[in-house]
Amino acid sequence: MFDIKKLAPTLTAKQYINGEWLDAANGKTWDVINPATEESIISVPFGDDADCRAAIESADAAFKTWSRTNPHERAVVLKKAAALMHERLNEYAKITVLESGKPLAEAIGEWRVSANFFEWYAEEGKRNYGMVIPANRNNKRMSVIHQPMGVIGAITAWNFPAYNPARCWSAALGAGCTVVAKVSEYTPLTGMLLAQCLHEAGLPKGVLNVVNGVPAKIGEEMLINNKVRKISFTGSTRVGKLLMDGASKTVKRLSLELGGNAPVIIFPDVDVRKVAEESVVAKLRNAGQVCIAPQRYIVHESIVKEFTQHATAKMKSMKVGFGLDQGTEMGPMINAIQRDNLEKLIHQSKTNGAEILTGGNRGETSKGYFFQPTLIQPQAQTNPIFQNEIFGPVMPVLPFSSEEEAIQMANATEYGLASYLWTNDLKTSIRVSEQIEFGMVGINEWYPQAFEAPFGGWKQSGLGYECGKDGLEEYQEKKLISIGGL
Repeated sequence: MFDIKKLAPTLTAKQYINGEWLDAANGKTWDVINPATEESIISVPFGDDADCRAAIESADAAFKTWSRTNPHERAVVLKKAAALMHERLNEYAKITVLESGKPLAEAIGEWRVSANFFEWYAEEGKRNYGMVIPANRNNKRMSVIHQPMGVIGAITAWNFPAYNPARCWSAALGAGCTVVAKVSEYTPLTGMLLAQCLHEAGLPKGVLNVVNGVPAKIGEEMLINNKVRKISFTGSTRVGKLLMDGASKTVKRLSLELGGNAPVIIFPDVDVRKVAEESVVAKLRNAGQVCIAPQRYIVHESIVKEFTQHATAKMKSMKVGFGLDQGTEMGPMINAIQRDNLEKLIHQSKTNGAEILTGGNRGETSKGYFFQPTLIQPQAQTNPIFQNEIFGPVMPVLPFSSEEEAIQMANATEYGLASYLWTNDLKTSIRVSEQIEFGMVGINEWYPQAFEAPFGGWKQSGLGYECGKDGLEEYQEKKLISIGGL
């Protein structure tokens, strides 16, 4: 058992409302579980709509002053918070490993990017430019300004407990909004550490509030409360649709980053071994629990056998274990629910003719939510493993014969978040990238995102954009100021 207070002396494992660290109003708690050992790390408050209401009231009051704060002044606070995150990188990353299961190197990288988000939006808020519109009459002047939207409800997922909140909070705060954040009950400590940095950086009370509790009750309060102007949600398409239904009652704004089923099209003109081995590493990041994870491997028929041989060998060599152990390359899944869902999906796929080349089971560990890296050949694109979002360390591979077939296979999904294309032919990369129906295309790379570039999906993968200047605009209203009679 790790002494969590020794690992992170600055951690205050409570809700953060109106600048104070509080227990849940109902007095209830939730045990945070280490997914590698199934042991309780610590107990945290587990509230409900009452806590959310108090947080919304606090954020609404704070908005009146924070929204009028000069963006240069806001930037000072955000930069101080970022500096604290960089300073405590190794300390905080270990806490993230304990509650999420991911390897330490991944957690360190996640915290580094999270800090960078606050730095980016500290500066981007200063570039909140408006527009002057040439009028069609000489006695008229028109301009457009951008103003902060109001109280933002932020609901983020467990798979990236630092990155997901940082991406949303930094943009909303940089835009001049106040935030009520619902962190995942599976990984609440990382969000509390983010709040600690902002608190120490001098963020005024009420500007950021962090609650932890019953997801349905907190989400419902955000939906029905007219003081919340927008909800930013990262999670499943199923829950995203529920939020869309609920938002219709108050015409509440939404940003939704939902599911994905990213295709990877691999043409025969690549270094097959290199791409196969890199494919495995990319697939197994965070045990495959990544919304933009490469999922459906569509490999040219002339190289598919060689590709699967190299990928199988690489998978067998990967070290699976506790994220703080030396050399661990993949950790456990987040909980038993996710692992059980994955096992059901694999069973359905095998029933429909899929062949397991390696993995396909929990492995030899008696504790922890581990699942072995798995390579599977579904035989047909109608197989469940090819049709559904996997969200686990399973890599399905199917061959294609022509460029047109590859494009058809890639687009045969309700999702449209990320996609990947591997080829050394410039013309092929242009033709295919312009025909596949996804918000992001990575050509010869596995990480087609950056805090300075728009992040968003097509089709049922979501609404709106995060990151870059688009991310700032998501939390602002446009106002036309028209002066006549001049």
